Amino acid sequence: MKTNSEIYQLYLVTDRELMSTKTLEEAVEKAIDGGCTMVQLREKNLSSRDFYNTAKTLKTFLQTRGVPLIINDRVDIALAVDADGVHIGQSDLPLHEARKILGNERIIGVTAPTLPLALEAEKNGADYLGVGAVFGTTTKKDAKKNTIEILSEIAHTVKIPVVAIGGINADNVGILTGSGISGVAVVSGIISQKNITEASHKIFNILKAKVL
Repeated sequence: MKTNSEIYQLYLVTDRELMSTKTLEEAVEKAIDGGCTMVQLREKNLSSRDFYNTAKTLKTFLQTRGVPLIINDRVDIALAVDADGVHIGQSDLPLHEARKILGNERIIGVTAPTLPLALEAEKNGADYLGVGAVFGTTTKKDAKKNTIEILSEIAHTVKIPVVAIGGINADNVGILTGSGISGVAVVSGIISQKNITEASHKIFNILKAKVL
């Protein structure tokens, strides 16, 4: 499922430890109602069986809404539930191996915090890049803070979509105007908010009003 860059505009990354709702499914539905254009299921602490069941449920729901489902790290889970793609980090399965398993039709995103890593990922066939952490983050302990200058340099150098991540919310997303990115990935700025739909909609409207 290769798609245009508009799907990366408001990219929800899940975290069940931060969500304000009782269930992850409810949180995702509310975020989609607010304008999220893509969802990444990130589950670091679930068993493979529970991860699979959650992914399968989300895939069924998101398919009815026309929203792509990306699985974090787990190529096997992505394949098992027929997800739209995966997102892999620098310490995960190598990109070329993930591509061999998933084929050319699924989306593969790669974390690339530096320009050399971004260029390498692009050369090896990544469909998009995740660059951060632009405003710092509390959701990923090993994430190092990046700069908007580096983000912009990467976005203006590579030819594939670049998604900013790290501490992004409605109060700071406008700062990324002019950086050249295709969208933003948001975790706590949406999923931990009391009104998830409203938080998602607010960020979505800011993104629509400004040229990234």
